Amino acid sequence: MFYFKFDFYGREQELDELNSLYRRDGFKFVVVYGRRRVGKSSLIQKFISEGDKPSISFMALEQNDKYNLDSFSEIIMNRFDDTRDYLTSFKSWEKALDYIISKVKDERLVLFIDEYPYVANSNPSISSILQKYIDGDFQKTNIMLILCGSSMSFMEAQVLGRKSPLYGRRDMQFKVEPFDYYDSAKFFDKWIYEDKAVAYAVTGGIPQYLNKLKAYDSLSEGIKNEFLKKSGSLYEEPRNLLMQELREPAVYNTILSAISKGATKPNEISTKTGEENRKVSKYLLSLIGLHIIKREIPMLSKQQRNGIYVIVDNMFKFWYRCVLPNVTNIESGMHEYVYEQKIVPEMSSYMGRVFEEISIQFLKRQNKNMNLPFVFDSIGRWWGSNPSLKRQEEIDIIATSKESIIFAECKWKDTVGIEVLEDLKRKASLFEGNKKQYFYLFSKGSFTKAVKDKAIEDESIKLIELRNMYF
Repeated sequence: MFYFKFDFYGREQELDELNSLYRRDGFKFVVVYGRRRVGKSSLIQKFISEGDKPSISFMALEQNDKYNLDSFSEIIMNRFDDTRDYLTSFKSWEKALDYIISKVKDERLVLFIDEYPYVANSNPSISSILQKYIDGDFQKTNIMLILCGSSMSFMEAQVLGRKSPLYGRRDMQFKVEPFDYYDSAKFFDKWIYEDKAVAYAVTGGIPQYLNKLKAYDSLSEGIKNEFLKKSGSLYEEPRNLLMQELREPAVYNTILSAISKGATKPNEISTKTGEENRKVSKYLLSLIGLHIIKREIPMLSKQQRNGIYVIVDNMFKFWYRCVLPNVTNIESGMHEYVYEQKIVPEMSSYMGRVFEEISIQFLKRQNKNMNLPFVFDSIGRWWGSNPSLKRQEEIDIIATSKESIIFAECKWKDTVGIEVLEDLKRKASLFEGNKKQYFYLFSKGSFTKAVKDKAIEDESIKLIELRNMYF
């Protein structure tokens, strides 16, 4: 039996789709996966608890096959207790599944196997066994089988991949993503908008981390206690996650540290880490598979060589930029000093890039609700050369459709002036074409009178303050 430890937020779309599938007759097979701590188990537990659905919920452990089968047997016996007089454990997974089928008959039952990769690693034949039941005896039942896993590479290759015995048999799949800035804010009703945004920026929208900060009266207390103390739950979290997922965590740790310090291309990362280019490329692919980093190409660019590697998991990004460099003082118990003298001065610079991400998420929400001047097809960041000035230029956000384009600048500042708008228009002139242009300015605070007057005169100019991005 599972119990909720924290309040449940968000995931309305996933719950609606699961419940819709549940209401349909016949056997159903669902695959749910996502990074650790993202809330996969809580999502399925919430789904099961709604309407008190009949269920068998089993969480596998990184143990041998006998241990997991015995644990699975114990849960089945707790659900159907008429076996205890003559049986202590099923002799095989087939026997356990046969028994479940015999007991539920045509009644709807959710069979939830959490951390499925642990079962499969200890028993490589389990996917083939499940395939046999999915193609055969399960089809005569109303069982809803849910396989869930945190190892994304395993779930994508060994459950959803073409070479998997289970390939093509799912009725539904979910890759459970971290919350965006908007849903992350739901954890902090009483906090100011700036602190809500920073909370997202340091947790990456991971529900478990958001809940950790939610326990404090202020953002500063949450960061100091969870990130900047040896006893804090997030102090060693990235290193622990790397050790769980990778064979050489020290090398990956060094690579992530190099990326956080501005090394964004393989040759730069190789130089910073002292690792060979070939090895670095392999490590980068593994980190991409874990969705910790990504290779980013400038918007509207057709040249793959312009790509750079960036950390996309904000908790990792914050930890490597703000926590790891201060480990010596943190180990000495100087969390107050580290926060006031190291974190606070760095936060404005750190939030600059994250605010771009938040602004992209805002525009995507507005696009979905058709609240923009047009519906865009693609959105992202742009950087490239200015041939006339012979220098590199950047535009924080470009969103485009066939006929229209948005150029946007994002400033984590209290006040944004007219010079930002003028500079954005100058950079936009680098792009030739007949598309209708719109100019968006995002500000943590507000805008000067000159910018506001310009926006009143010109409907193509849109001004968006952080406080208005939460409605």
